[in-house]
Amino acid sequence: MALTLSRRATLLGLGTAAIAGRTRLALAAAPTDRRFIVILLRGALDGLNAVIPYGDPDLARLRAPLIPARDKMLDLGGFFAFHPALKNLHKLYQTGEVLPVHAIAGPYRTRSHFEAQDLLQTGVAETSIRSGWLNRLIVELHAQNNALNTAKTSLAVGMGMPLLLRGPARIGSYAPIGFAKPSPDLYHRIAALNATDPVFGPAIRTGLQTQKFDHTLLDRTADPHAKTYGFSGLAQAAGTLLAAADGPRIAAFQLEGWDTHVNQINLLTPPLAGLDAGIATLKSALGPAWRQTTILIVTEFGRTARINGTHGTDHGTATIAFLAGGTVAGGKVRTIWPGLKDRQLFQNRDLAPTADIRSLAKGAILAQFALPPAALERIFPNSTDAAPLTQLLRT
Repeated sequence: MALTLSRRATLLGLGTAAIAGRTRLALAAAPTDRRFIVILLRGALDGLNAVIPYGDPDLARLRAPLIPARDKMLDLGGFFAFHPALKNLHKLYQTGEVLPVHAIAGPYRTRSHFEAQDLLQTGVAETSIRSGWLNRLIVELHAQNNALNTAKTSLAVGMGMPLLLRGPARIGSYAPIGFAKPSPDLYHRIAALNATDPVFGPAIRTGLQTQKFDHTLLDRTADPHAKTYGFSGLAQAAGTLLAAADGPRIAAFQLEGWDTHVNQINLLTPPLAGLDAGIATLKSALGPAWRQTTILIVTEFGRTARINGTHGTDHGTATIAFLAGGTVAGGKVRTIWPGLKDRQLFQNRDLAPTADIRSLAKGAILAQFALPPAALERIFPNSTDAAPLTQLLRT
């Protein structure tokens, strides 16, 4: 039977198609038994809210409304604390399997999400290369093992291929049925974005009022067994594949939803909780392979130290990054803390960077795969100013 869509249902569908796919996963083969996972947080995570420097006396002066109650924070030893949503990461921190690296940034100083994400994923200071640094790592691993020409085709699971994995190493793609089904909150975001449009605004509002009817109609042709894949769902699939004896060894996730210009105290909790749950799922799905796994979690830049007029924060500079996994020498916060006094802020607005994301990535790669310095230079070109961090992983 033919299905007739109302105009309001069509508008809702177009809006959904434009912004669906908030969690993406790519998997790649590599000639190694050690696993390496990169999680890209798109939208700029506020590091000062994820790993809270409550011991800095200037924090409350700058952003008191964003600071969780002291008894809700998950303490990390007397100066820093995890956001209350990071309960699983806190447990892993206590067992030495999470290493937060604070006051870190890429070598660029742009505040454009799109430009910064490109630079983060290509691993360079300015736009000069179009392959991703994780793809270049795969090339080096195969070359080191004389296996580049016989490598299995790699697999990307999700919608689209992250720039991080684009390049000469072959990557296939697959999207599971039901992937990236949007949450009801996304429909409200669509309505807010189009509220002032004289045509789309009223149409979308009308569509939302009758959303249940339209979804019932649409679901008549849907697969009743289709799954909704958020981070935890894809983490379960990825962990199972990575744990297999002949499975992939490299994975990359893209998680969206970190751009908190307004109402940050409420909007940041769900994505942090989702990240936290996904890491726990990865550990469970990996099983014994967790002991050979290193996870790098990075975002394009941080957010302003001061709260803005809508109880959010704007695009900033330094932020937080994490290493997690059974290989990690964690249980401490790695940082040269720059301080939060006005004179200590970068451009009198941002947490100042004291570490380079390339140094963190290079240090993790070097410890995980024992690549020679020349290989690191090919993975991160023109990065001699970013020496690899040491003592990141267990010896």
